[in-house]
Amino acid sequence: MKKKQSAILKKGGTVSKEAMKNVSKVIGKNVAVKGNKSKDIVKLPDHHFKQVKVKRGLAGLGLFAQESIKKGELIIEYIGNILNKEESEAIKSNQYLFEISRNKTIDGSVRWNIARYCNHACDGNAESEITKGRILIRAVKNIKEGDEIVYDYGEEFVNEFIAAKGCRCTAKKHSYGAKRAEAEIETSKVDVKENGSSEEVA
Repeated sequence: MKKKQSAILKKGGTVSKEAMKNVSKVIGKNVAVKGNKSKDIVKLPDHHFKQVKVKRGLAGLGLFAQESIKKGELIIEYIGNILNKEESEAIKSNQYLFEISRNKTIDGSVRWNIARYCNHACDGNAESEITKGRILIRAVKNIKEGDEIVYDYGEEFVNEFIAAKGCRCTAKKHSYGAKRAEAEIETSKVDVKENGSSEEVA
C-alpha cells in the first residue's frame, strides 16, 4: 500500500505547509543576538541540509544554491511517496520514480519534494546516493551561491527520457551517446538588428 514518506526524513514527520508555500523562497529566519552582534539563523525543513531555491534552470525549473556548498556536503534529500514493486510498475509515465531496492521505490513527483527540480547534467556538481533507504543529494564539487545544482541521472534515464530530444546541459561532451538539444542550439542564435541591438530568436 502506498504511504507517505516520513520515516526516512531527517527528523521524521511530514513537510509543513509553510515549507511548501516557500518552495521558491529562502526559508524564514530567526535572529539570535549576542552582545552587540547579530547572526541570522536559517530554519530549514527536515529534509534540507543547505539553503536552496527553485527558479528557471537548464531544463524548465531548476534547483539553485542559496549559499556556498563545499565538496562532500549534503544538500537535500529526495523524498516522496513510498511504493512497492507492484505499485511502481503500475505507473506508466513518471519521470520522478527513484528505485531504492527491488521492492521499494520513491515517487518524487509530489510538490513537497523540491529535490526533484535538480536537473540532469552530464558533468554535474552533485550526485545522488542511497543510504539506509534514503536518497541524498551530495556535492561532488564546490558549489557557489547562485549555481544550479545538477547531477547525472544515469544511462537508463538518459536513454529513455533525454536522448531522443537531446541533452540541455552545458557539458562539452555529453554522456551515453546523447547529443546537445537542437532547441538549445536554436535559442542560442542571435538576430542582430540594423540599429545594433540584439534579440534572442526562439
